[in-house]
Amino acid sequence: MGILCNQDQIFTSAYSTAIYLSQILKLPSRRNKVFVLGERGKFEAELDSLGIPHIGGSDSSFDRVMKPEDFDDIASEKTIDKSVGAVVVGMDMNVNYLKLSYAAHYLRRDAVFLATNTDSTYPTSGIVFPGAGCISAALMPMVRLAPLSLGKPSHAMIQAIRSRYELDLERCCMVGDRLDTDIKLGIDGGLGGTLLVLTGVSQLEDLQAAVPETVPSAYAEKLSDLCVG
Repeated sequence: MGILCNQDQIFTSAYSTAIYLSQILKLPSRRNKVFVLGERGKFEAELDSLGIPHIGGSDSSFDRVMKPEDFDDIASEKTIDKSVGAVVVGMDMNVNYLKLSYAAHYLRRDAVFLATNTDSTYPTSGIVFPGAGCISAALMPMVRLAPLSLGKPSHAMIQAIRSRYELDLERCCMVGDRLDTDIKLGIDGGLGGTLLVLTGVSQLEDLQAAVPETVPSAYAEKLSDLCVG
């Protein structure tokens, strides 16, 4: 896209979650495995880079309709991996009842409930589609838990970033297009400034009606406005 940067300068919610698991949560060795309910490959690659064992995710054996025997196998724990200590939910365009059933069972066995993000929407092609938050929300009524989100606006993401980089937060500015995630992260995280750009989810009418904890320091019609003059 013509943006001068390198891989170390990109900090996604998936990487944030992997850092949190590795450096902050630090699961015990007997339950150090992660059950992944999320998009193929992306999050797993982050886990692999930090040596975190995992199941689910891109395992094609989960990409099927739930069978009658699956209910018995899960209930009897015949097919349950007892070394799973965390369930991480992210964006999964192939989510199904079988995956949700395994995730719910691990959570009922006291696995830590994490989400790479809890965004309710996924903007693309000019409209919005269901976001990753819709998937974790499907589990919440049954397990009576809310996940710790490692994406914006969770303070846990700031913790993960600070554990990876040495940053003076007062000299950082959060730039984003969404008030309730981007701008709230900057404010809650104690960053020196926040800038809303109006090229995404939040528009000027949303800014005018915003609650104090989501009001940015400044706004611009588009990011390139910073280059004018």
